[in-house]
Amino acid sequence: MNSLDLARWQFAITTVYHFIFVPITIGMGFLVAGLQTAWYRTNKVKYLRATKFFGKLFLINFAIGVVTGIVQEFQFGMNWSSYSRFVGDIFGAPLAMEGLLAFFLESTFLGLWIFGWDRLPKKIHLATIWLASFGTILSAYFILAANAWMQHPVGYTINLEKGRAELTSIVEVLTQKTALATFFHTIPSAAFTAGAFVAGISAWLLIKKMDVEMSRSTLKLGLITMMISFVMVFVSGDITSKIMTEQQPMKMAAAEALYETTESAPFSLLTIGTLDGSRSVFQIDIPSVLSFLATGDFKGTVEGVNDIQAEYEKTYGPGDYSPNIPLAYWSFRLMIGFGGLGFLFALLALFQMRRGRTPHGKWFLPAMIFLPFTPLLANSFGWIFTEAGRQPWAVFGLIRTSDGVSAVVSAGSVLFTMIVFTLLYGVLAFIEVGLTLKVIKNGPQTELDYEDPKLGGSDTKPLVMAY
Repeated sequence: MNSLDLARWQFAITTVYHFIFVPITIGMGFLVAGLQTAWYRTNKVKYLRATKFFGKLFLINFAIGVVTGIVQEFQFGMNWSSYSRFVGDIFGAPLAMEGLLAFFLESTFLGLWIFGWDRLPKKIHLATIWLASFGTILSAYFILAANAWMQHPVGYTINLEKGRAELTSIVEVLTQKTALATFFHTIPSAAFTAGAFVAGISAWLLIKKMDVEMSRSTLKLGLITMMISFVMVFVSGDITSKIMTEQQPMKMAAAEALYETTESAPFSLLTIGTLDGSRSVFQIDIPSVLSFLATGDFKGTVEGVNDIQAEYEKTYGPGDYSPNIPLAYWSFRLMIGFGGLGFLFALLALFQMRRGRTPHGKWFLPAMIFLPFTPLLANSFGWIFTEAGRQPWAVFGLIRTSDGVSAVVSAGSVLFTMIVFTLLYGVLAFIEVGLTLKVIKNGPQTELDYEDPKLGGSDTKPLVMAY
């Protein structure tokens, strides 16, 4: 393997690993804020116990997410310096905003939330977790806007003398429809992930009869969150697919292994293609569904891989402009499949909870233990599809991935850092799982040390960490 292949593998490994924690953190922030709001409004201790318990799990994921995210930005300078030199003037702007505005906002107010339990007035302390949660949303928006620019570059000009792209409108970069559609697809996905995380843990606590009153409430909260967010993911996904078809028709064609331009194009349930990926051999499909997903019309025309390839060769010159079709095809289906499976588990569990019943059956505990992993897998495959489907472009239509790799970094250097990062991430995974399981096994605190549950805060206690 050469330095390009290794650099791509390294970035893929670190990105997918980091993105495990991102949706959990975003969604959990708001669920914890909601639980604390319920405690603030009702003074019911079960909501305080839930806030403290799931707050610990939220903080563990936030910490690991921050550590793994730092590596991402270093790779742009280490392995992708040619890419950074070409697009840094544009790509760096939303990343800088994320660091200077969003991350400072969430980290500052999260610190106040952690240390302010026994010092801040109850209302002010509640505001800190909401502001920290808003910071995670803002952070996600800037990162998604930067990625959306890679999918659909806008607001720039090419400086031929300096050989780079230069920013002309940050507003256009931040408000283009690709960024907006991706944002409104990703945030409900984060809520879906956090809902599954809370529901799965709550179900285990309920089965083990650990704080039944609290776990019933949080199980229901997690399941309802999944129901609502899944609908939002479905609707936003439909909008995103139509934008994707308009801007990156090759990605949609690859997602469906559609080789020839077709009117009333079917949605493929299973496609087997030739080894060279030039045509399909066997296909099971649902008539006209792809045309509706891509164009909003069951009789709409969807361009195929072969025709788009010929068109791109005329526009960009000779070369292979199709991504890895089996990877795009199956990652797209696994994204949908795992998301749908999580929704079905949640729907069945919520149905069994009607009229105050406790879910039961041999399926329940195994399904609830697996439940938190379904959105994580769906998110990972969705991210793989988004990035792999854009290939061979680093920035669509502007710079190929092969042209963005660092020219002076050897394959040995990339391999060494990839091994180090993989080992480091393995250690972090061990720590993450160990801490999470320890918190879950210990269960919620039954005796809580809080000075005044009505007013909040104490004038005499020192400012110390509440966890």
